[in-house]
Amino acid sequence: MKKPVRYPPVVTRFPHFLHGGDYNPDQWIKWKDTIWKEDMRLAKLAGINSLSVGIFAWAALEPAEGEYRFEWLDEVMDMLAENGIIAVLATPSGARPAWLSRKYPEVLRVNPLRRRNLHGERHNHCLSSPVYREKLTALNTKLAERYGNHPALGVWHISNEYSGECHCPLCQEQFRGYLKKTYPSLDALNEAWWTSFWSHTYGDWEEVESPGPLGETNTHGLNLDWKRFTTEQFVDFYRCEIAPLRKFSPGIPCTTNLMGTYPGIDYYRLAEALDLVSWDNYPQWTGTEKDVEIAVDASFKHDLTRGLKGKPFMLMESSPSATNWRPVAKLHRPGVHMLQSLQAVAHGADTVQYFQFRKGRGASEKFHGAVVDHEGSENTRVFRDVAALGERLKTLDGVVGTATPASVGLIYDWNVRWALDDVHGLLQRNTNYEQTALDHYRPFWQMGIPVEVIDSKRSFDDYELLIAPMLYLLREGVAGAVEAFLRRGGVFVATYVSGYVNPTDLCFQGGFPGPLRDALGIWCEEVDALYPEDRNTIEWNGRSYRAFDLCELIHPRGAETLGTYGADFYAGRPALTVNRFGKGRAYFIAARTGQDFLGDFYGRIAGDLGLVRALDGLPSAAGLPALPPGVTAQVRSDGRRDYVFVMNFNPREVTVNAGTPDAKTLAPYEVWITERPC
Repeated sequence: MKKPVRYPPVVTRFPHFLHGGDYNPDQWIKWKDTIWKEDMRLAKLAGINSLSVGIFAWAALEPAEGEYRFEWLDEVMDMLAENGIIAVLATPSGARPAWLSRKYPEVLRVNPLRRRNLHGERHNHCLSSPVYREKLTALNTKLAERYGNHPALGVWHISNEYSGECHCPLCQEQFRGYLKKTYPSLDALNEAWWTSFWSHTYGDWEEVESPGPLGETNTHGLNLDWKRFTTEQFVDFYRCEIAPLRKFSPGIPCTTNLMGTYPGIDYYRLAEALDLVSWDNYPQWTGTEKDVEIAVDASFKHDLTRGLKGKPFMLMESSPSATNWRPVAKLHRPGVHMLQSLQAVAHGADTVQYFQFRKGRGASEKFHGAVVDHEGSENTRVFRDVAALGERLKTLDGVVGTATPASVGLIYDWNVRWALDDVHGLLQRNTNYEQTALDHYRPFWQMGIPVEVIDSKRSFDDYELLIAPMLYLLREGVAGAVEAFLRRGGVFVATYVSGYVNPTDLCFQGGFPGPLRDALGIWCEEVDALYPEDRNTIEWNGRSYRAFDLCELIHPRGAETLGTYGADFYAGRPALTVNRFGKGRAYFIAARTGQDFLGDFYGRIAGDLGLVRALDGLPSAAGLPALPPGVTAQVRSDGRRDYVFVMNFNPREVTVNAGTPDAKTLAPYEVWITERPC
């Protein structure tokens, strides 16, 4: 487990939680004399100390080519400074003005059908376009020159929710250039992609095209490299955006807001370019027992976001009420706003920010939740919820910058997801990689044991337990890193469908799990894909657990059999094994199982390793029973003090044995925060 430390606050001069929202004063310029002034009064009443501005303001900043209008933003930035509010100032590349699309159609993206988009929507610009980069760099330079030293400026917000891809001729040329750097020759590319299949061998680099429904979609190496190339396009575009900001405001951190497990970009790679990570969290709360599943998902994504750089992050967007783009725009139940916000804090957020501060009057997000409703006053339930959170955050300055001491690392790898989403076989592109990762995460959430979600290329030195669900694709060096982890005494858990293909999606020869065979001490001969109505079991430790979806038929090659299959022609064959390797142990779970098995299995391992739970260390904590279903505990620490967050995601009251003289009763959706010395 890595040593707890205290990181600098998001804004170094402001050692407090940032509490704020996406603010769009450019939509209210006509009414600025009344609306803007009222916004400042309401922001202070709500305990808001930061506002994000300029995110989609290109048309207001440059209404015609080369005609810049900064007067309104000058007023806004000065107004924020006068009211003690920090500006999270955005570059406006997420949505361009119509004049740019009309005069320079090359900036419009081309879709996979090779049709160029019309002007409209957002995030539909070509990342390769020299014109787009030129015009954006000019505007970003003027923003940086004008506001780089402004007293309100605290963070640069780069664009917004990067997404999508472009298939235009410019991007095709960039893709071929990327491939030429990746492969030493066209022959090497053909071999890596196995293009002899279906006579798809390339004889010239110009024959290579991006995958699409009118052309090639079944060359899996091509599909993987296109995803990697798209990621590199966003990394390069981000660096282009921040270049003038770095020049004129070198001390101001830059970030762009991510979207959890969004499949289109490898966030581990993009995070390398960010000063700090931020993300947008929109759980679809129901007000029922289903909220526990939603809470696990949100916690997993918080831990993934923190794991991108291994330090505190920004919660850049969340909804204080209904999320309008959900199929059902359900209101937050009383207490849920406080709970979802402090859940983010418990997992490593040093900010709580919203979309949006004031509801707009028109277009698609006019009914999205906001701090200030169309009614326009502080006399709403949502406003009171936001203000209550603002008051509570003021009492938590000690938490700012603290780490989350996790001794469990869980691998979630975008390359693995891309390959599994593309697989033909098994469950036919329905292998549920993300859900499987969640399934293996949940037992620790329920036990209150912190987890860090990490890339397969991340160092494993900080962890006692390393879990790699469905590590289907093995990148270079990962198997060796796992073996080194085991030699040092670590405990490794792998599952079915691991070690099947290399980074270009070619199957390993010599049997699965490929380079992990020695570490796991097994050989997988076959994998049985089950129909929903099929039934099998894993027999382990005197109990019978359901096995479903995928069952691997394995042979021990040094591993010890702990559990066996209970049915079908492979009844009695190994289904759970452990292999002694160096000073460590490597477990293999050969079939997909339910939470009953995973809870018991990981509970046993956690006990054997003595993994620290968030509630451990409180008076009389030894022997604490499991947390009630739907309740988790998380901890943040600076190495001297621990801050323990106990959260009830049930729509009913629960009682927690917290090691105190009296049990702690939590109301529906209540968060209890306690401190202790380390």
